[in-house]
Amino acid sequence: MQTRKLGNSDLHITPIGFGAWAIGGGGWAFAWGAQDDADSVACIREAIDLGINWIDTAAVYGLGHSEEVVAQALEGVTNRPLVFTKCGRVWDEQRQIGKRLTASSIRAECEASLKRLKVEVIDLYQVHWPEPPEDIDEGWQTMVKLKEEGKVRWVGVSNFSAEQMAQVAKFGPITSLQPPYSLVRPEVEASVLPHCLAHNIGVIAYSPMANGLLTGAMTRERHAALPADDWRKEKNAQFQEPKFTRNLALVEVLKGIATAHGRTPGEAAIAWVLRHPAVTGAIVGARKPGQLKELVGAAEWRLTPAEVGTIDAFLRANPA
Repeated sequence: MQTRKLGNSDLHITPIGFGAWAIGGGGWAFAWGAQDDADSVACIREAIDLGINWIDTAAVYGLGHSEEVVAQALEGVTNRPLVFTKCGRVWDEQRQIGKRLTASSIRAECEASLKRLKVEVIDLYQVHWPEPPEDIDEGWQTMVKLKEEGKVRWVGVSNFSAEQMAQVAKFGPITSLQPPYSLVRPEVEASVLPHCLAHNIGVIAYSPMANGLLTGAMTRERHAALPADDWRKEKNAQFQEPKFTRNLALVEVLKGIATAHGRTPGEAAIAWVLRHPAVTGAIVGARKPGQLKELVGAAEWRLTPAEVGTIDAFLRANPA
């Protein structure tokens, strides 16, 4: 699989990376429901076999569990992928999640992630959210120091606006931004992606398939059957009406394009994200072995201008 240089770093990443949000399992605020760790390990190893060379996780995914599963999956693996994780979300004994970007918290979170991941250095360490906003300067200065100290190789941000990136960049260069970007959430095209292009900030898009909504596997019946602890059931606006009906119609458009190429709607959704010149890579999750094989082809697929036009026509006629 081809690779792309990530921003100002020396990292060359495949257009698709493995997303480890869902494999954090159940029992926390933004869970996707119960998850079999054996399936998670198999998915990660399948991703490596398919040529994917990076994994994106976060301390808060499963309240530490996702990082532990990633470490388990990489035990004994010789062709180890790059491992990216995030800080800025902490939790207490009651599993309540808090927002913190103080220097002491980020340092403690970094040490905890290094321990859970069983690595000596984190390849890319990211501020998960710019919250609380009054602490982002302190948080970013701490990230820069962690890089200088060799705890992490490169540092990036997630969910930052163009203005917030400009605010913290005076303390040290930003290697990457991780924004939500998909056919149902294209807002970053207005100012965020142009800012990244202008300042050599790599972009790692998350949720390119809108949390599974654009894979072609989501139906009204499946949506109704989502477990109560799957955050998509009630907390994700794209899974609620009237957006849900509109998004299912969008999937039909993607199916029409994908079928002509012997591909899946999910691949079409990912290819649409990867078409943007600012985007370095897209995060693609999987919960069972075999799912990635139906998606990884998006890394090399280029939508034609006519196909992009068909999608754009739908979006204009059916605004979110």
